[in-house]
Amino acid sequence: MSYATLPASLDELPAQARALVAGESNRIANLANVAALVFHALDDVNWVGFYLRDEVCNELVLGPFQGKPACIRIPWGRGVCGTAAATATVQRIADVHAFEGHIACDPDSRSELVIPLIDQGDVVGVFDLDSPTIDRFSERDAQVLAAVAAVLDTAVKTV
Repeated sequence: MSYATLPASLDELPAQARALVAGESNRIANLANVAALVFHALDDVNWVGFYLRDEVCNELVLGPFQGKPACIRIPWGRGVCGTAAATATVQRIADVHAFEGHIACDPDSRSELVIPLIDQGDVVGVFDLDSPTIDRFSERDAQVLAAVAAVLDTAVKTV
């Protein structure tokens, strides 16, 4: 599988992500490549990236991403990302402006999909996708992108 070739369908994303991280244990390198892959493979997204857990202050801190500059720190349990982290559940939000406590890093974002990154049962970060379109992310998107996140969960162990 060529890294220069984008997946022809959504279903190819997990395999492409697996190929990108194969043989590489550096967390930042893998997250950066997967953010770029997904950002360029999906239509109608304006931000794709990762927030990583800072255990000292129990916040999510901005990691590798594609898109406009973003919020640097998100409190655990706050906003869509913080809720996904605190509950260890996928958050698929059709209209972020209707989500109580939403943190508006980019006012152009209208819908959001956030998938917790789990390592040995602990949330170590989140995989965050934003779109300028209401209800952009389907349940199928959530399933496939969770499979992409699972590639990282098992392949990424060190910084």
